[in-house]
Amino acid sequence: MEDTRWTKFKLCGDYNMDLRSLYLAWSTPAGLEKWFLRKADFFTVPQRLRGNNEQILKEDTYTWYWHGYHNDVMQQGSVLEANGQDQIKFSFAGDSIVTVNFSTRNGLTIIELEQTNIPQESDPEKNLMIQCQVGWTFYLANLKSVMENGKDLRNKRVDLYSCFK
Repeated sequence: MEDTRWTKFKLCGDYNMDLRSLYLAWSTPAGLEKWFLRKADFFTVPQRLRGNNEQILKEDTYTWYWHGYHNDVMQQGSVLEANGQDQIKFSFAGDSIVTVNFSTRNGLTIIELEQTNIPQESDPEKNLMIQCQVGWTFYLANLKSVMENGKDLRNKRVDLYSCFK
């Protein structure tokens, strides 16, 4: 039997914010740039660049750029699902799939993020599951900080990049 413990993980966060605002923070370039990315480019099937406040759709492709890194460090992938309400799914880090579900419970919005299909790596320093889990934990915390308190915790300085290698 194959050991799949290192091929997936799930994180959850609770937010004192309405579900619609949080969904838009994940589903528009402007929303993602507020808490997650330096630049989020989404392209429609005919390769039209989506506007900053235009919601992403299934089959869009993306190119993402990170704060603290030069433009040669980017993430490319595709949107696998974006239902406009409570679920977004996209390819990430190669063949991995990230699914983000939104729900409400006890007056809070709950975000459940699951990353699956993570390739196993024998070198612990290159373990994508650990790197992604740590990264998503930070960004879910930053989403909470930005949306609830207006405080962005990201390093936005390229000159500090070497500190984080």
